[in-house]
Amino acid sequence: MSNLCTVSFPGTDYPPINLPAHKNLSEHLTIQNSPVLFGCRTGICGTCLVEVIGEIPPPELDEQEILDTLVPNISNARLACQLDLITNIQIRKIEI
Repeated sequence: MSNLCTVSFPGTDYPPINLPAHKNLSEHLTIQNSPVLFGCRTGICGTCLVEVIGEIPPPELDEQEILDTLVPNISNARLACQLDLITNIQIRKIEI
């Protein structure tokens, strides 16, 4: 079983990346100049709001409150800075 997770970005020219499980996605994507922008990195600004396709742990209460405020009707929305990678996922930027 591999400890690497592939994160892909459908609808963009950005190539998929492979990261170790539980790696901080925001740190790596900033280095790689990704299609996902990051502001505060603490889960309160909503800059990195994405739609996630794939299995990830549910959001913590603080993140869920932000999601309920910003995108109450998108069940697979997450803040990319708060993601805990456990398997391969696809992410798409949500524009609000």
